[in-house]
Amino acid sequence: EIEECERAGLQERGQREDRQAAFLLSGRLRRASGLSHEAHRRDVEQVYLRCSQGSLEWLYPTGAIIVNVRPNTESSSRRTADVFVCIKPQTFSQGSHVYLEHEGDLRLLLSDADQAQGAVRCFSLKEGALFVEAVPQRDISRKITAFQYELVPSQGPGAHMYPYLHQGPVTCKPCSDQDVLMAVCTSDFAGCGTFGDAASGSNQHPVVTATLRRLFHQKSGLFAWGGARGQGWRGRVSVPAACVVPPGEDEYLLTGSVHFGEAWLGCAPRYRDFLKLYAEAVNAGTNPCHVDTN
Repeated sequence: EIEECERAGLQERGQREDRQAAFLLSGRLRRASGLSHEAHRRDVEQVYLRCSQGSLEWLYPTGAIIVNVRPNTESSSRRTADVFVCIKPQTFSQGSHVYLEHEGDLRLLLSDADQAQGAVRCFSLKEGALFVEAVPQRDISRKITAFQYELVPSQGPGAHMYPYLHQGPVTCKPCSDQDVLMAVCTSDFAGCGTFGDAASGSNQHPVVTATLRRLFHQKSGLFAWGGARGQGWRGRVSVPAACVVPPGEDEYLLTGSVHFGEAWLGCAPRYRDFLKLYAEAVNAGTNPCHVDTN
């Protein structure tokens, strides 16, 4: 499936570059007003993104494009309702406004000025497509609109901890026993360790250091071995402000997800509680995967 997605992405990229060359040179995309684009819909370029994550660059933007996210996965109305699209503009991105379009209605997601801040915006896949409208200007030669995108499930272990999927502040509620058992198997990273001090980040989403005595699995090399001193695996994890744990000696099961190259905390019970829960699941034959806790 990954290879198929990559092949589709390469083909799509080539087609997009051909289209870009056409409308950049010939100007066949007409400049449209974002609030009344329906009459010009035939002149607006359609772009399709079929992978679960990737990036898009629009060089020298003029007119408008509609970006449709169509993943190469089995679709159903229920599954679609549970999947969100998250976008993060590059800090150099400029020259356009990004809207969410649904049945002709537009809702602003990112203004031209917002994009330099790299702010993340998420919306449900069922809510529509992205309508990206170039800002009218005389000199477009130095403008590039560029953003990354990801498909993010809104349900599942620890999903409630990713703040961009929800309105309002994150409620720091503990995960259910079943979610904890699934989280240690399916999360982007899982290990046991301690929390350190806040390293950076905003007041709403501080980034804290974490040291893992044991690393069960990870992706993207988020945690690096501390070296000969035996300090364990060290990394940084974004945590909603309401869920920050004071630095201390208590060990936790740390699980979470990776979004745009950053680790976000998911389910994180005390490690001793997880060991008891896991042992009970093993005895009952209900553990979803094997974890080497010895």
